[in-house]
Amino acid sequence: MKPFATNDNSTAVYFVGQRSPSKRSNPINGISRRDCLGILGGSLAGLALTSMSGLDKTRNNPPVVDTHLHCFAGADSQEFPYHPNGPYRPVSAATPEHLLSCMDGAGVSYAIVVHPEPYQDDHRYLDHCLEVGGGRLKGTCLFFADRPKSLAAMPAFLRERQGNIVASRVHAYAPDRLPPFGKPELRKWWRSVADAGIAVQLHFEPRYAPGFERYIREFADTRVIIDHLGRPFQGSPEEHARVIRWADFPNTVMKLSSIPPQERYPHQDVGPIIRQLTNAWGAERMIYGGGFNGEATPASYRRYRQDLLGYLSHLSPQEQVAILGANAAQLFGWS
Repeated sequence: MKPFATNDNSTAVYFVGQRSPSKRSNPINGISRRDCLGILGGSLAGLALTSMSGLDKTRNNPPVVDTHLHCFAGADSQEFPYHPNGPYRPVSAATPEHLLSCMDGAGVSYAIVVHPEPYQDDHRYLDHCLEVGGGRLKGTCLFFADRPKSLAAMPAFLRERQGNIVASRVHAYAPDRLPPFGKPELRKWWRSVADAGIAVQLHFEPRYAPGFERYIREFADTRVIIDHLGRPFQGSPEEHARVIRWADFPNTVMKLSSIPPQERYPHQDVGPIIRQLTNAWGAERMIYGGGFNGEATPASYRRYRQDLLGYLSHLSPQEQVAILGANAAQLFGWS
Protein backbone atom coordinates (compact mmCIF):
# COMPACT_ATOMS: atom_id res chain seq x y z
CA MET A 1 0.00 0.00 0.00
CA LYS A 2 1.42 3.40 -0.96
CA PRO A 3 2.18 5.82 1.89
CA PHE A 4 0.47 9.19 1.95
CA ALA A 5 2.51 12.16 0.84
CA THR A 6 1.65 12.48 3.55
CA ASN A 7 -23.73 18.60 4.31
CA ASP A 8 -24.34 16.02 3.74
CA ASN A 9 -28.08 16.31 3.28
CA SER A 10 -30.01 13.05 3.48
CA THR A 11 -32.41 11.92 6.17
CA ALA A 12 -32.53 8.56 7.86
CA VAL A 13 -35.22 6.01 8.45
CA TYR A 14 -33.56 2.74 9.51
CA PHE A 15 -31.47 1.43 12.35
CA VAL A 16 -28.59 -0.92 11.62
CA GLY A 17 -28.73 -4.65 12.13
CA GLN A 18 -27.28 -6.59 15.02
CA ARG A 19 -24.20 -7.99 13.30
CA SER A 20 -21.14 -7.33 15.47
CA PRO A 21 -17.94 -8.61 13.84
CA SER A 22 -14.90 -9.42 15.92
CA LYS A 23 -11.86 -7.13 15.88
CA ARG A 24 -9.42 -7.65 13.05
CA SER A 25 -5.69 -7.14 12.79
CA ASN A 26 -5.52 -5.51 9.35
CA PRO A 27 -2.41 -3.31 9.08
CA ILE A 28 -1.86 0.35 8.35
CA ASN A 29 1.45 0.78 6.51
CA GLY A 30 2.31 -2.80 7.41
CA ILE A 31 1.98 -2.30 11.17
CA SER A 32 -0.29 -4.80 12.88
CA ARG A 33 -2.83 -3.87 15.52
CA ARG A 34 -0.62 -5.28 18.28
CA ASP A 35 2.52 -3.54 16.98
CA CYS A 36 0.69 -0.24 16.48
CA LEU A 37 -0.69 -0.24 19.99
CA GLY A 38 2.66 -1.28 21.39
CA ILE A 39 4.35 1.67 19.71
CA LEU A 40 1.65 4.01 20.92
CA GLY A 41 1.83 2.57 24.41
CA GLY A 42 5.54 3.21 24.57
CA SER A 43 5.21 6.78 23.34
CA LEU A 44 2.52 7.47 25.91
CA ALA A 45 4.51 6.30 28.91
CA GLY A 46 4.33 8.82 31.71
CA LEU A 47 1.47 10.83 30.14
CA ALA A 48 -1.72 11.53 32.02
CA LEU A 49 -4.45 9.71 30.11
CA THR A 50 -7.22 9.90 32.64
CA SER A 51 -9.00 12.90 31.10
CA MET A 52 -9.44 14.65 27.79
CA SER A 53 -7.45 17.65 28.97
CA GLY A 54 -4.59 15.32 29.73
CA LEU A 55 -4.42 14.31 26.07
CA ASP A 56 -3.83 17.71 24.54
CA LYS A 57 -2.68 20.12 27.22
CA THR A 58 0.72 20.65 25.60
CA ARG A 59 2.26 20.24 22.17
CA ASN A 60 4.46 17.47 23.60
CA ASN A 61 1.45 15.22 23.97
CA PRO A 62 0.17 13.02 21.11
CA PRO A 63 -1.29 15.14 18.29
CA VAL A 64 -5.00 15.68 17.88
CA VAL A 65 -5.95 15.72 14.19
CA ASP A 66 -9.39 16.75 12.94
CA THR A 67 -9.73 15.02 9.57
CA HIS A 68 -13.05 16.51 8.51
CA LEU A 69 -14.08 20.16 8.30
CA HIS A 70 -15.23 22.60 5.65
CA CYS A 71 -14.16 26.19 5.09
CA PHE A 72 -16.24 28.77 3.20
CA ALA A 73 -15.53 32.33 2.15
CA GLY A 74 -19.24 33.11 2.44
CA ALA A 75 -22.00 33.87 -0.04
CA ASP A 76 -20.92 37.50 -0.49
CA SER A 77 -17.31 36.77 -1.40
CA GLN A 78 -16.26 38.21 -4.74
CA GLU A 79 -12.77 36.74 -4.60
CA PHE A 80 -13.94 33.19 -3.91
CA PRO A 81 -17.46 32.81 -5.36
CA TYR A 82 -19.44 29.59 -5.21
CA HIS A 83 -19.68 27.51 -8.36
CA PRO A 84 -22.93 27.78 -10.35
CA ASN A 85 -23.39 24.00 -10.06
CA GLY A 86 -22.94 23.87 -6.30
CA PRO A 87 -25.82 22.00 -4.60
CA TYR A 88 -25.95 24.40 -1.63
CA ARG A 89 -24.62 27.87 -0.80
CA PRO A 90 -23.67 28.57 2.83
CA VAL A 91 -24.35 32.20 3.69
CA SER A 92 -21.90 32.56 6.55
CA ALA A 93 -18.14 32.31 6.26
CA ALA A 94 -16.03 29.67 7.99
CA THR A 95 -12.53 30.97 7.44
CA PRO A 96 -9.12 29.36 7.97
CA GLU A 97 -8.22 32.16 10.36
CA HIS A 98 -11.21 31.29 12.54
CA LEU A 99 -10.35 27.61 12.22
CA LEU A 100 -6.78 28.14 13.46
CA SER A 101 -8.04 30.17 16.41
CA CYS A 102 -10.45 27.38 17.36
CA MET A 103 -7.73 24.77 16.91
CA ASP A 104 -5.40 26.65 19.23
CA GLY A 105 -8.07 26.98 21.88
CA ALA A 106 -9.30 23.40 21.59
CA GLY A 107 -5.94 21.61 21.49
CA VAL A 108 -6.16 20.50 17.85
CA SER A 109 -2.71 20.14 16.30
CA TYR A 110 -3.57 19.65 12.62
CA ALA A 111 -6.65 19.50 10.41
CA ILE A 112 -7.86 18.40 7.00
CA VAL A 113 -9.92 20.94 5.05
CA VAL A 114 -12.38 18.85 3.04
CA HIS A 115 -13.04 20.81 -0.14
CA PRO A 116 -16.84 21.32 -0.18
CA GLU A 117 -19.34 20.92 -2.98
CA PRO A 118 -20.37 24.60 -3.29
CA TYR A 119 -17.00 25.24 -4.99
CA GLN A 120 -17.17 22.10 -7.17
CA ASP A 121 -13.75 21.68 -8.86
CA ASP A 122 -12.69 25.32 -8.31
CA HIS A 123 -10.02 24.94 -5.62
CA ARG A 124 -8.92 28.55 -5.22
CA TYR A 125 -10.35 28.88 -1.72
CA LEU A 126 -8.80 25.59 -0.68
CA ASP A 127 -5.41 26.88 -1.85
CA HIS A 128 -6.02 30.01 0.21
CA CYS A 129 -6.82 27.92 3.29
CA LEU A 130 -3.68 25.82 2.94
CA GLU A 131 -1.54 28.92 2.55
CA VAL A 132 -3.04 30.48 5.68
CA GLY A 133 -2.59 27.19 7.52
CA GLY A 134 1.17 27.34 7.32
CA GLY A 135 1.64 23.56 7.40
CA ARG A 136 -1.03 22.81 10.01
CA LEU A 137 -3.70 22.33 7.35
CA LYS A 138 -3.90 19.91 4.45
CA GLY A 139 -6.81 19.35 2.10
CA THR A 140 -8.89 17.07 -0.04
CA CYS A 141 -9.92 17.84 -3.60
CA LEU A 142 -13.03 17.34 -5.70
CA PHE A 143 -12.93 16.36 -9.36
CA PHE A 144 -15.65 14.71 -11.42
CA ALA A 145 -15.13 11.54 -13.42
CA ASP A 146 -18.13 12.25 -15.65
CA ARG A 147 -16.87 15.72 -16.65
CA PRO A 148 -14.01 15.35 -19.16
CA LYS A 149 -12.35 18.70 -18.40
CA SER A 150 -12.51 18.09 -14.67
CA LEU A 151 -11.09 14.59 -14.99
CA ALA A 152 -8.27 15.80 -17.23
CA ALA A 153 -7.29 18.56 -14.80
CA MET A 154 -6.85 16.34 -11.75
CA PRO A 155 -3.39 14.79 -12.36
CA ALA A 156 -1.63 18.14 -12.83
CA PHE A 157 -3.45 19.61 -9.84
CA LEU A 158 -2.23 16.79 -7.62
CA ARG A 159 1.35 16.99 -8.89
CA GLU A 160 1.51 20.71 -8.17
CA ARG A 161 0.21 20.24 -4.61
CA GLN A 162 2.03 17.06 -3.67
CA GLY A 163 2.15 16.70 0.08
CA ASN A 164 -0.68 19.16 0.68
CA ILE A 165 -3.60 17.16 -0.76
CA VAL A 166 -4.30 13.89 1.03
CA ALA A 167 -7.41 12.59 -0.75
CA SER A 168 -9.84 13.08 -3.60
CA ARG A 169 -13.47 12.89 -2.58
CA VAL A 170 -16.39 11.37 -4.46
CA HIS A 171 -20.08 11.76 -3.60
CA ALA A 172 -22.89 9.27 -4.08
CA TYR A 173 -25.90 10.34 -2.07
CA ALA A 174 -28.36 11.81 -4.60
CA PRO A 175 -29.68 10.13 -7.77
CA ASP A 176 -28.80 13.16 -9.89
CA ARG A 177 -25.24 13.43 -8.50
CA LEU A 178 -23.69 10.00 -8.84
CA PRO A 179 -20.30 9.00 -10.23
CA PRO A 180 -20.30 6.98 -13.46
CA PHE A 181 -20.41 3.56 -11.83
CA GLY A 182 -19.05 0.76 -14.01
CA LYS A 183 -17.78 3.10 -16.72
CA PRO A 184 -14.16 3.67 -17.84
CA GLU A 185 -14.25 7.24 -16.62
CA LEU A 186 -14.58 6.26 -12.96
CA ARG A 187 -11.75 3.76 -13.27
CA LYS A 188 -9.60 6.47 -14.87
CA TRP A 189 -10.44 8.81 -11.99
CA TRP A 190 -9.48 6.12 -9.45
CA ARG A 191 -6.26 5.40 -11.36
CA SER A 192 -5.28 9.10 -11.21
CA VAL A 193 -5.81 9.09 -7.46
CA ALA A 194 -3.78 5.90 -7.08
CA ASP A 195 -0.94 7.23 -9.22
CA ALA A 196 -0.77 10.37 -7.08
CA GLY A 197 -0.33 8.25 -3.94
CA ILE A 198 -3.26 9.81 -2.10
CA ALA A 199 -6.50 8.35 -0.78
CA VAL A 200 -9.97 7.99 -2.19
CA GLN A 201 -12.51 9.57 0.16
CA LEU A 202 -16.03 8.17 -0.16
CA HIS A 203 -19.12 10.08 0.93
CA PHE A 204 -22.12 7.92 0.09
CA GLU A 205 -25.39 6.44 1.18
CA PRO A 206 -25.16 2.69 1.83
CA ARG A 207 -27.39 1.85 -1.13
CA TYR A 208 -24.57 3.01 -3.45
CA ALA A 209 -21.84 0.96 -1.76
CA PRO A 210 -21.92 -1.91 -4.30
CA GLY A 211 -20.86 0.46 -7.08
CA PHE A 212 -17.55 1.17 -5.34
CA GLU A 213 -16.51 -2.36 -4.40
CA ARG A 214 -14.87 -3.33 -7.68
CA TYR A 215 -12.50 -0.35 -7.41
CA ILE A 216 -11.68 -0.95 -3.74
CA ARG A 217 -10.69 -4.49 -4.73
CA GLU A 218 -8.82 -3.56 -7.91
CA PHE A 219 -6.84 -0.70 -6.36
CA ALA A 220 -5.93 -2.59 -3.22
CA ASP A 221 -2.84 -0.41 -2.61
CA THR A 222 -4.90 2.78 -2.51
CA ARG A 223 -6.44 3.76 0.79
CA VAL A 224 -10.16 4.34 0.93
CA ILE A 225 -11.49 6.65 3.64
CA ILE A 226 -15.15 6.13 4.50
CA ASP A 227 -16.81 9.36 5.60
CA HIS A 228 -19.38 9.84 8.35
CA LEU A 229 -19.53 6.29 9.76
CA GLY A 230 -20.68 5.10 6.34
CA ARG A 231 -23.93 7.03 6.97
CA PRO A 232 -25.59 4.08 8.74
CA PHE A 233 -28.94 5.78 9.31
CA GLN A 234 -29.35 6.48 5.58
CA GLY A 235 -29.80 2.83 4.65
CA SER A 236 -31.44 -0.41 5.58
CA PRO A 237 -29.74 -2.85 7.98
CA GLU A 238 -28.78 -5.02 5.01
CA GLU A 239 -27.24 -2.09 3.15
CA HIS A 240 -25.24 -0.98 6.16
CA ALA A 241 -24.09 -4.55 6.83
CA ARG A 242 -22.45 -4.51 3.41
CA VAL A 243 -20.50 -1.41 4.40
CA ILE A 244 -19.42 -3.14 7.62
CA ARG A 245 -18.01 -5.98 5.53
CA TRP A 246 -15.66 -3.47 3.90
CA ALA A 247 -13.56 -3.82 7.05
CA ASP A 248 -12.29 -7.00 5.41
CA PHE A 249 -10.53 -4.78 2.84
CA PRO A 250 -7.25 -3.81 4.56
CA ASN A 251 -7.01 -0.58 2.54
CA THR A 252 -10.17 0.91 4.10
CA VAL A 253 -10.19 3.44 6.94
CA MET A 254 -13.34 4.39 8.84
CA LYS A 255 -13.90 8.03 9.82
CA LEU A 256 -15.84 8.88 12.94
CA SER A 257 -17.43 12.14 11.82
CA SER A 258 -20.83 13.78 11.56
CA ILE A 259 -21.86 12.14 14.83
CA PRO A 260 -25.64 12.70 15.12
CA PRO A 261 -26.93 13.70 18.57
CA GLN A 262 -29.85 11.57 19.69
CA GLU A 263 -32.10 14.61 20.07
CA ARG A 264 -31.84 15.24 16.32
CA TYR A 265 -33.79 13.28 13.71
CA PRO A 266 -33.84 10.26 13.36
CA HIS A 267 -33.50 10.22 17.18
CA GLN A 268 -31.46 7.04 17.32
CA ASP A 269 -28.56 6.16 19.56
CA VAL A 270 -25.34 6.12 17.53
CA GLY A 271 -23.43 4.42 20.35
CA PRO A 272 -24.08 0.81 19.24
CA ILE A 273 -23.03 1.75 15.70
CA ILE A 274 -19.74 3.25 16.84
CA ARG A 275 -19.03 0.15 18.90
CA GLN A 276 -19.85 -2.00 15.87
CA LEU A 277 -17.44 0.02 13.74
CA THR A 278 -14.63 -0.17 16.28
CA ASN A 279 -15.14 -3.92 16.51
CA ALA A 280 -14.95 -4.23 12.73
CA TRP A 281 -12.08 -1.88 11.87
CA GLY A 282 -10.13 -1.80 15.10
CA ALA A 283 -8.76 1.43 16.52
CA GLU A 284 -5.71 1.33 14.24
CA ARG A 285 -7.86 1.91 11.13
CA MET A 286 -10.06 4.70 12.43
CA ILE A 287 -9.75 8.49 12.42
CA TYR A 288 -12.02 11.26 13.68
CA GLY A 289 -13.32 14.58 12.39
CA GLY A 290 -15.83 17.29 13.11
CA GLY A 291 -16.93 20.05 15.41
CA PHE A 292 -15.85 23.08 13.38
CA ASN A 293 -18.11 25.53 11.53
CA GLY A 294 -18.46 29.27 11.20
CA GLU A 295 -20.14 29.55 14.62
CA ALA A 296 -17.71 27.27 16.44
CA THR A 297 -15.80 28.41 19.50
CA PRO A 298 -12.77 26.74 21.04
CA ALA A 299 -15.05 25.43 23.78
CA SER A 300 -17.63 23.98 21.38
CA TYR A 301 -14.90 22.52 19.18
CA ARG A 302 -13.33 20.76 22.16
CA ARG A 303 -16.73 19.62 23.43
CA TYR A 304 -17.45 17.78 20.17
CA ARG A 305 -14.29 15.74 20.70
CA GLN A 306 -15.11 15.10 24.34
CA ASP A 307 -18.57 13.89 23.35
CA LEU A 308 -17.00 11.50 20.86
CA LEU A 309 -14.76 10.13 23.60
CA GLY A 310 -17.90 9.20 25.49
CA TYR A 311 -18.68 6.73 22.71
CA LEU A 312 -15.15 5.29 22.87
CA SER A 313 -15.08 4.46 26.58
CA HIS A 314 -14.86 0.73 25.75
CA LEU A 315 -11.43 1.33 24.20
CA SER A 316 -8.11 1.71 25.97
CA PRO A 317 -6.52 5.16 26.37
CA GLN A 318 -3.92 4.22 23.74
CA GLU A 319 -6.65 3.28 21.28
CA GLN A 320 -8.49 6.53 21.93
CA VAL A 321 -5.30 8.51 21.29
CA ALA A 322 -4.79 6.62 18.04
CA ILE A 323 -8.27 7.54 16.77
CA LEU A 324 -8.03 11.17 17.90
CA GLY A 325 -4.85 11.87 16.03
CA ALA A 326 -1.97 9.41 16.11
CA ASN A 327 -3.34 7.42 13.16
CA ALA A 328 -4.07 10.53 11.08
CA ALA A 329 -0.71 12.11 11.85
CA GLN A 330 0.99 9.06 10.42
CA LEU A 331 -1.35 8.63 7.46
CA PHE A 332 -1.26 12.25 6.36
CA GLY A 333 2.39 13.05 6.90
CA TRP A 334 2.46 14.90 10.23
CA SER A 335 4.30 12.22 12.19
